[in-house]
Amino acid sequence: MIAVNIGPRGGESLSEVLYRLPYGRASLLFVLLGGIGMSLLTRRTREENTTIPWAAILWRVVILLIVGLALEVPDHGVAVILPTYASLILLAAPLIRAPSKLLIVFAGITAGIGPLIWILRQMLLGAELSRAPVTEMDSFAAVLDNMLLTGPYPLVVWSAPFLLGMWLGRQNLRSSVASTRMIIWGAAATVAGRAASQILVAFFGEPQDNVGWDRLSTSVGHSQMPLWLISGIGSAVLLLGLLLKIQEWNRWWLRPFLALGVMAFTAYVGHLFILAAVIRPGPQDLLEGAVATAGTVLALVAFTSLWYASLGRGPMEMVLQVPRL
Repeated sequence: MIAVNIGPRGGESLSEVLYRLPYGRASLLFVLLGGIGMSLLTRRTREENTTIPWAAILWRVVILLIVGLALEVPDHGVAVILPTYASLILLAAPLIRAPSKLLIVFAGITAGIGPLIWILRQMLLGAELSRAPVTEMDSFAAVLDNMLLTGPYPLVVWSAPFLLGMWLGRQNLRSSVASTRMIIWGAAATVAGRAASQILVAFFGEPQDNVGWDRLSTSVGHSQMPLWLISGIGSAVLLLGLLLKIQEWNRWWLRPFLALGVMAFTAYVGHLFILAAVIRPGPQDLLEGAVATAGTVLALVAFTSLWYASLGRGPMEMVLQVPRL
């Protein structure tokens, strides 16, 4: 995610292609993990039939929305995903007790129908549609339209990885069988989505209209199209399956990354401020991008490691907890 947000994203050399390989995939992994987290947060509600933790859910929705809109103000050049997280959590709340099969069905429907709705909306607005991020200064209608249909992470499309994540969060992720299936199915989806796109483009040519129906053949990152969703979500599932194969994470050389993971919200907010204050308007080339990415990661790892060792829960993670009255 940090490499994608820092850039650069151009160039056709092998090293440049490999560097931007996570583009359009890191954010899908991010949202998939959000769905898993939603299922883990509400596990007792399902398994013990307890009351839905509305206070915790609504508090997180409010915090993510406020922080997300506020983070659009600094000049970091990144489309902030936090308002989308807030919306997904709120919309998914009624499905907390839904059967697991229904989550899969809804994820599939969203992946297939969502892009069609997206295209129709863009066609109605015209090719000159502006996808500038919204802020706290915009009207409620503008914010709602941006999050549902016209923003960089429209809910009609991005609900698919979140719902699949909710389904995955109900599985026994400690099981070796489960992680093996994730690797196999994730790899198959990654290749199938990309291959199907290449075949369609070979027969019908590259899409000529940014908002036309011929766009359905593309699997380009953030195209909002089904084949990109299939391939991108597949790669997210594949990566998660591979990471789940690591049986013991509590080793000294992995602990800094554990701290970074535990403080993911803090790290996300922090990397945007680093971008705005230190890195922008760069980088100008691949070397600058790689150095900036490595430096940002090291800075965040050092900060989160020291904080976690001293104080435990991160500052932004503390904000996510419902205050005790």
